[in-house]
Amino acid sequence: MMGITELIPGVSSGTIAILLGIYDQLISAINGLFSKEWKKHVAFLLPLGIGMLIALFSLSRLMKWLLENHFEPTQFFFLGLIVGILPLLFRRAKVKTTFNIGHFLLIAMSAIGVASMRFFADSGEKVIIETLTMNNGFVLFASGWLASMAMLLPGISGSFVLLILGSYYTAIGALSDFNIPIIAVIGSGVIIGFIVCSRLIKFLLNNFPYMTYAIIIGLVLGSTVVVYPGISSSIVIFPCVITFIAGAVTAVLLGAKDNADI
Repeated sequence: MMGITELIPGVSSGTIAILLGIYDQLISAINGLFSKEWKKHVAFLLPLGIGMLIALFSLSRLMKWLLENHFEPTQFFFLGLIVGILPLLFRRAKVKTTFNIGHFLLIAMSAIGVASMRFFADSGEKVIIETLTMNNGFVLFASGWLASMAMLLPGISGSFVLLILGSYYTAIGALSDFNIPIIAVIGSGVIIGFIVCSRLIKFLLNNFPYMTYAIIIGLVLGSTVVVYPGISSSIVIFPCVITFIAGAVTAVLLGAKDNADI
């Protein structure tokens, strides 16, 4: 599920990790790779990583087809997932008892920050790099690094960051065509970004949990603006309503069994 969402600009795999109740364990496992308990963390990350890779390679063409032929209903399904996770976040953050004016200001600033990214959605050039050079290799590595940091933050999509940086179509093309050199360069940036960003997130969750939750809620709220596709005609309204409800119900059902505590 996390791998599928990373194929969609605007949908964060971090959001799905929270929804599935594995977000805390994911952050701890990445941080613990260089600790004495590294075997335990590898045992968690390995099947998760394999699942994400299988989804990325096997479903990239399907998601590309859905986005090209059924864009609005597909986006509304993910929009439903995002909206459906909000009750879970409010519950875990104990908003009614712990939040003050400062927390709500953080929510607003985070939401505005992510929503404003929509204005840059078309800024990335639709150029597909197929052959590595020193210059484009550095750009792709840096893009993977920045995208991975977004992947770990609920509400910010790694693929959307790639889109803004102009590397999204190269990444999707490399996955579809199994271009190993391109995948390796972007992937190495992703791995290093995971390690660096996970330490920061763990520090914030351990020391400023409610402030961090306020930011996460804002990021998730703002991402609805990024994901919302609009309605091109009355014909698509009904399927969009159905897929939105399906996404929201899926999120609520998964979130109802949340056992993770921060």
